[in-house]
Amino acid sequence: MKNDGFDRRAFLKSAVAGSAAAVTVTLPLAAPAQQGAAAPAVTNSGYAYLNPDEAAFVEALVDHMVPADALSPKGTDIGLNTYIDRALAGGWGKGDRLYMQGPWKQGTSSQGYQLPLTPADLYRTGIAAANAFCVKTFGKSFDKITESQRQEFLLNLQAGKVTFENGPPARVFFTTLYQNVMEGMFADPMYGGNRNKAGWKLIGFPGVIAVHYQNVEKFRDRKYTVDPLSISDMS
Repeated sequence: MKNDGFDRRAFLKSAVAGSAAAVTVTLPLAAPAQQGAAAPAVTNSGYAYLNPDEAAFVEALVDHMVPADALSPKGTDIGLNTYIDRALAGGWGKGDRLYMQGPWKQGTSSQGYQLPLTPADLYRTGIAAANAFCVKTFGKSFDKITESQRQEFLLNLQAGKVTFENGPPARVFFTTLYQNVMEGMFADPMYGGNRNKAGWKLIGFPGVIAVHYQNVEKFRDRKYTVDPLSISDMS
């Protein structure tokens, strides 16, 4: 994405600061709401959780946040949509190992995630609400609006200027989307994203660090260029 808080340089800086090799979200997500949206059948080939409308939203999102340019391929070519889908279909999306009881009250920003939704439920209800907002505002769902309209919507979502009529808190939804895109960009490729180690090559990250420990002192204060190694490369 371009401009303001979404330019690629700022995106990468925040991602690396958070942890270049992050694999899972650390927000304390909670249990699914009893009134959560029903799960539509997954009929699109290649996705384990996302239904066609949700997949279209996620694909448009990751390609907008990470467009193809001289630095890297676009988000879907890197596999960011695949990373998100696998995460939602797995234990993280189902809320495994998370506190699953109430009470559900609005907390302070320092208390983290405070919704009665698993990550998968958050995506399902959030995407439906985001598409409804885009249809009402722009006349089309998120995947069908123009690039400039997507930019406007996402920047307003980030800034807390969007309110969903029927859905989760919009800014919480955006925070999770953004976190997952960063994870998919820099996690080990075995999780579906960072295809061909594009994210690691972009920032010069060598991958499985234990393999390179003997070079820490040897290359101190010198440029260290190496082909990154993933977990699968070691097996």
